[in-house]
Amino acid sequence: MAQKEFILTYEGLKKLENDLEYLKTVKRREIAERIKVAREFGDISENAEYDEAKNEQAFTEGKIVEIEHKLKIAKVIDDDDIDTDTVSIGATVKVKDMEFDEECKFVIVGSTEADPYKDKISNESPIGEALLGKKVGDVVVVEIPDGNISYEILKISKN
Repeated sequence: MAQKEFILTYEGLKKLENDLEYLKTVKRREIAERIKVAREFGDISENAEYDEAKNEQAFTEGKIVEIEHKLKIAKVIDDDDIDTDTVSIGATVKVKDMEFDEECKFVIVGSTEADPYKDKISNESPIGEALLGKKVGDVVVVEIPDGNISYEILKISKN
């Protein structure tokens, strides 16, 4: 079975690498210290602090494996790869909401670094999918739970 590649911008790659470094160094050390302290309480069979620390250790180790896997299969989108003629992953797209006559911008990113609060939308989201491959002047109609929303593409740029 082919593995799904994780598409990341350089910024997203750096964030994942920093998260991994934090988990491997700081978080592991904190959890080891909590386990050591919890063991000093005596009988670990009925030690809630010990159980909680071991559960957190297992979760953290799982997260480390997950991030390492993502980094192994990541495809990093370089600024040179970003096309400003058509919407592509990594591009910043300025659009006009046709219904409300408002302008907004989206950065199209891979699903692992999507953050709607920072205007970063996934290439797999309904809006991201609709925008991909379109050009300035195109109008896209996106099906959303409440109906449809139309955007006119005003500008495509690199960050």
